[in-house]
Amino acid sequence: MLLALPIGILIGLSLGALGGGGSILTVPALVYLLGESPHSATTASLIIVGVTSIVGMAVHLRAGRVRLRSGIVFGILGAGGAFAGSRLSASIDPKALLAAFSVLMAGAAVTMLCRQRTRSAQVPESVAAGRTLAQAHAPDDSSGHDDHGAGPGGGVAVRHSPPRAASLTRTTSSVSPVRVVIAATVVGLVTGFFGVGGGFVVVPALVLALGFDMPTAVGTSLLVIAINSASALLSRLGTHVSIGDALLITFTVAAVAGAVAGSRIASKVRPERLAVAFAVLMIAIALYTAARSIPALA
Repeated sequence: MLLALPIGILIGLSLGALGGGGSILTVPALVYLLGESPHSATTASLIIVGVTSIVGMAVHLRAGRVRLRSGIVFGILGAGGAFAGSRLSASIDPKALLAAFSVLMAGAAVTMLCRQRTRSAQVPESVAAGRTLAQAHAPDDSSGHDDHGAGPGGGVAVRHSPPRAASLTRTTSSVSPVRVVIAATVVGLVTGFFGVGGGFVVVPALVLALGFDMPTAVGTSLLVIAINSASALLSRLGTHVSIGDALLITFTVAAVAGAVAGSRIASKVRPERLAVAFAVLMIAIALYTAARSIPALA
C-alpha cells in the first residue's frame, strides 16, 4: 500500500507535465509492483488516469493551454474506438497484450524523436531564411532615406516577422477532417485495447493531425484522455473485475497530487525538451514491459 504513494505521484507528474506517460506507467506498476492481474490493472488504470487527467487539465486550462472544442471533438470521435478496443482486449492473452503494448510504445517513441530531430534541423534554416529576406528588403543606406527608423550609428532598423509563424498558420488551417477522424479513432482503439488513457498517442496525434504546439497538445490531451478513459471504463462495467478500494483510492489521490505539480512544471520547460522527455520515458517503459512479457510467451 505504501508503495502506491510514490508510484502514484510519479505517474501524476508524468501525466501533468507530458500529457501522457503516466497512463503507460500505471498498468506495469499495478501488475509488476502491486500484484494486480493484467485485466484488473487495465481497468483500474482507466479510473486512476481518468480522474488524474481531469485535475491536470483544469490546471492547464487556467494557463490557457487547453483547446476545449478540439479536445471534446477529438475525444468523442475516439469514444467508439475505445469501446471496441476494450471489448476486443478481453479475449486476448494477458501476456500477449503486454507484449503488443511494449511494441506500440517503442514505435510511438521513435516517431516522436524523429519528428523532433527534423523540427530542430528546420529551425536554423528558418532563421537563416528570415535573415536573408530581411537583407533583401532592407533599404540602401546610401540613398539617404530612413523609411523604417534609424538604428544605432545611423543604420537602418528593420523589423520582420519570422517565417515560422506563417508556416504554423498554414499547417493549422490545412488540417484535413478525415485525418482528424482517423487519428481520433486510432487513439480510441488504443485506449480501450490496452487500458491506458492513450496519452502517448494523443499528444503526437494532436501535434501531427491538428498542428498544436507541444504545450497546448499536452494540456488538450488530458481532456481527450479523460473522455476516452470514461468510454473504455463504461464498456468494462459488466466484466466482474475486482479492484481493491483502498489501493485504488491511495493510488488516485497520489496521482492527482503529482498531476497538479506536473502541470506547473510544464509551464516552465521548453516544448522541445518536453517532447524528448516524453519519448525517452516511453522507450524505457517499453523495454521493461517487453523484457517481462515477451519471454513468458515462449
